[in-house]
Amino acid sequence: MSTEYDRYVSPLSERYASKEMQYIFSPDMKFKTWRRLWIALAETEMELGLDITPEQVAELKAHAEEINYEVAKERERVVRHDVMSHVYAYGVQCPNAKGIIHLGATSCYVGDNTDIIVMTEGLKLVKKKLVNVMAALAKFALEYKDLPTLGFTHFQPAQPTTVGKRASLWLQELQLDYEDLCYVLDGMKLLGSKGTTGTQASFMELFDGDEEKIREMDRRIAKKMGFAACFPVSGQTYSRKMDTRVVNVLAGIASSANKFANDIRLLQHLKEIEEPFEKTQIGSSAMAYKRNPMRSERICSLARYVMVDALNPAMTTSVQWFERTLDDSAGKRLSVPEAFLAIDGILDLYLNVASGLVVYPKVIEKRLMSELPFMATENIMMDAVKAGGDRQELHEKIRVLSMEAGRNVKERGLENNLLDLIAADENFGLSLEDLKKTMDPKLYVGRAPSQVKEYVEQFIEPILKENEELLGVTAEIKV
Repeated sequence: MSTEYDRYVSPLSERYASKEMQYIFSPDMKFKTWRRLWIALAETEMELGLDITPEQVAELKAHAEEINYEVAKERERVVRHDVMSHVYAYGVQCPNAKGIIHLGATSCYVGDNTDIIVMTEGLKLVKKKLVNVMAALAKFALEYKDLPTLGFTHFQPAQPTTVGKRASLWLQELQLDYEDLCYVLDGMKLLGSKGTTGTQASFMELFDGDEEKIREMDRRIAKKMGFAACFPVSGQTYSRKMDTRVVNVLAGIASSANKFANDIRLLQHLKEIEEPFEKTQIGSSAMAYKRNPMRSERICSLARYVMVDALNPAMTTSVQWFERTLDDSAGKRLSVPEAFLAIDGILDLYLNVASGLVVYPKVIEKRLMSELPFMATENIMMDAVKAGGDRQELHEKIRVLSMEAGRNVKERGLENNLLDLIAADENFGLSLEDLKKTMDPKLYVGRAPSQVKEYVEQFIEPILKENEELLGVTAEIKV
């Protein structure tokens, strides 16, 4: 007996992607869009003088939302052609209009135009979620722009930065993704109705060679479907380069999300910053005390999938023979929807994590202070020179004392006692009290607080203001 548990179900739909994104790539969205395109074609052909009546167009519109799936499925078993099966099913509902459905068009008229429409709607939803993640990170960056933290290069202690400044780096990568996304979204065009090899020969026949009417047909179809234009030239299909451009944008967002999530995983290990943790959440089946960064890990896992998935459209684009081949179809049905579903899940996770980051200032301060004496040695040396010391001699002494303090920390497990060692050396002429005055972390973060404020105000706030109607999204995490 068949049940819902006896077949493969994609985890992208079951665990990760939102209902909104799932609907965009659903059969219902696809086939209703096919009908909208058939209506746009028939209506445009009527407007341009073909023998199609307003009653026939009205009949098509009356049944646009009523997909008779069983009729289409049964017909496809016979003819083995999905588009002609749905032409037939639509004709069953519209007996007066069945003779003019799909007039002059090829399968790619509905298939390819629908793919463009669906990807465009998907990009709009990605943009909405991306803007909300940017808003969350901007808020976090401003809140912690003044909080000094140990910086790392090569994951080794380096000059201090601030928590907010580090967040601005995550934010800037999303800004670049946003710019790429807007560029691609603004460049989305319909295929239009180009015919079997893109020459519109069938329409030359229908319109008795009137090329201006054929050009106008594409313009009107684009407008009716909410697009500014159709591609000026094509084979039977739109260039698969569009799929490559779209999925590359998604892969770029995935890369940025992966960088953020990796940093959070490392910071959670250091106990400086943690992702949100629910009161009833279980971190480990064995170790009840654990708080694993499971959402950040999931972001990384899904992000890798999207980045690898981007290879598929690129390879498909590269091997399309002449005016078209059909080896694009099966891979396209997988790679494009799954990239969107995965990036949708990633952005929901990103928003959830970025909106609920838990910061531990005392841990951050303790780690920074344990390393700060090494980083303050340049300032200490300058103070000693001002007091009459020799710069070259002092440099060598600081080098030797730093090595000794380092051994105390690494080999003996002691606290960093560099300041005590310097205070005990009469060559520096500085008391421990003098040296402790150099231990204010804010003296070593440079322009970090100002950089954060300026960056958010000049670059991020204009984006958020421009997209104000998209803000206010909250992320629902299924697992």
